[in-house]
Amino acid sequence: MSPEIVSILALVVIFAIATFLPINMGALAFVAAFLVGTLSVGLSTDDIIAGFPAELVLTLIGVTYLFAIAQNNGTVDLLVRGAVRLVGGHVAAIPWIMFFVTGLLTGIGALSPAAVAIIAPIALTFAARHGISPLLMGMMVIHGAQGGGFSPISVYGVTVNTIVEDEGLPSSPLAVFLGALLFNLAIAVVLFFALGGRRLIGRKVAAEPVPHTEHAHGTVVRGHGAAPGPAVGGDDDEHMHPDVARPVTFEQILTLVGLVVVAVLALAFDLDIGFVSITVAVVLALFSAQKHKGAVTQISWSTILLIAGVLTFVFVLQEAGTIDYVGDAVIGLGVPLLIALLLCYIGGVVSAFASSTAIIGVAILLAVPFLESGDISAVGVIVALSVSSTIVDVSPFSTNGALVLANAQDVDRDRFYKQILAYSGIVVAIGPLLAWLVFAVPGWL
Repeated sequence: MSPEIVSILALVVIFAIATFLPINMGALAFVAAFLVGTLSVGLSTDDIIAGFPAELVLTLIGVTYLFAIAQNNGTVDLLVRGAVRLVGGHVAAIPWIMFFVTGLLTGIGALSPAAVAIIAPIALTFAARHGISPLLMGMMVIHGAQGGGFSPISVYGVTVNTIVEDEGLPSSPLAVFLGALLFNLAIAVVLFFALGGRRLIGRKVAAEPVPHTEHAHGTVVRGHGAAPGPAVGGDDDEHMHPDVARPVTFEQILTLVGLVVVAVLALAFDLDIGFVSITVAVVLALFSAQKHKGAVTQISWSTILLIAGVLTFVFVLQEAGTIDYVGDAVIGLGVPLLIALLLCYIGGVVSAFASSTAIIGVAILLAVPFLESGDISAVGVIVALSVSSTIVDVSPFSTNGALVLANAQDVDRDRFYKQILAYSGIVVAIGPLLAWLVFAVPGWL
């Protein structure tokens, strides 16, 4: 049996076992990467380890560690109160604030995971405070990032437009940008009403209780799988009513400065957000070492195992030639519109587990031969491929989905993981088809 078929069967087995048994899929994926990689693909263990997503793991550790400290010292509460005041206390407006702020960050050049890493912890903390669906809030952040992600100066936008121009295909950077923005905005509207947004309309947060903290004998229990730790500053009222204005502490000011430093260094200077986040977190911890000694336990280690294992196995899939194998089979069909649809699905399915930037490039390059014939709208297909390859970043196996899963507050993490997985399954199943129908079939671009 060929390595391509073996790797596909192994992927199916991993999903089946993880669905019916309470075993971390990441652990299963590591086993599959080892067995398939060494026995079928002919890789050494060093080759397989080379596919370990070290950068993503460091990002998840650094960001969740930093925001655990920011949550423990009340800085996240401070930011939440600022967001509340910005919209006059209207709860229904907060998911949209998060959508557009994240979109603005990616639109001016931020990498999508960097923008999500900065906004998701704040957004999900607010969701826990005020009874908003964490799935709604997390997905609004991700779709906002993808909505702004194809501006002409963004990473996705530059990647797509450069490939298109290099291949001599018709180019329309504005169409790519607006197509992605409007498509994600439409999804956000549907999500808002499908996940309880209607109930939020008219609600204000001034008198809302805070459901996410529990108190017992002076301890505070928080999200991220945290162990009980001492109440910050010994003031239970601060956590029972975090939307009530109170003096800003020196540590909170320092933390805000640290968050700004992270944003500037990651977004403006393109430094690795994982290294920057963990550096700032350690500096903050030095000022109150005893207070934050439990912050490391708030890092979502089970999520990190899940993501690291699956992405290591995806690397084995790529080394086995599985992606090229599927792509060659599709191109052999010879019907331009059908090829475009299948490429949208390939881009969507693969991108749910791997780098969206890389998959966009591969999908467009695979489409070049039939786009050059002029029998189908090149711009329309390019927009459809771009959207299909990025909207699936809601997957818990992508960086963005992993960040949302890792930063969710006061949720049953297994249940929340399954909710994200179910939603991403719907997006993978329907999203590429809708993008194809809207952009590729009509030929209006």
